[in-house]
Amino acid sequence: MPTYTVTNSNFNLTSKQQKKLAEGITKVHNVVTGANTYFAQVIFNKTKKNNHFMGGKKVKEASMFLLGQIRAGRTKKVKDKLISDLKDVLVKNSKLDETQVWVYINDLPPSQMIEYGAVLPNSGKEKQWFSGLSSKLKSKLSKLEK
Repeated sequence: MPTYTVTNSNFNLTSKQQKKLAEGITKVHNVVTGANTYFAQVIFNKTKKNNHFMGGKKVKEASMFLLGQIRAGRTKKVKDKLISDLKDVLVKNSKLDETQVWVYINDLPPSQMIEYGAVLPNSGKEKQWFSGLSSKLKSKLSKLEK
C-alpha cells in the first residue's frame, strides 16, 4: 500500500512519462507520509476512445485521473499535502493544465489489507512489521527501497 491508479483519457502517455509519473508519485508518497517506497505501486490505464463522459456528454479534451488507496490514520494536513504534491507531479509530467487533472485519495484500514503475504501495519509501525518478515522477503524489499 499505497496503490495509485493513473487513468489517462483522450491522450497517450509515453513510456518515459509513465516512468517519471511512477517515480514522482512514489517519491511524493514516501516524503509526505514517511512510508517506505517499496509499499508504493503505480498502475496505468487508458480509457478507450469515446468511453469518457461528464454530465452525460462525451469528453473530448485530455484528462488524467489519479486514484490513490492509502492506509488510514494520516492527518488532514498530511493528506492535503499529499494530494497537492501528487497533482503537481501529474501536471509536470503530463504537460496537462491543472484543470485537466483529478486526484482522489481513499483511506483503507491497514487491518483489511495484505501485501507481500502479511497484513499491513498501522502508519508509523512499518519497522516492526518489516522485522517480522522472512529474511528472503526483507532482502527483496530492501532492493526496492530508494
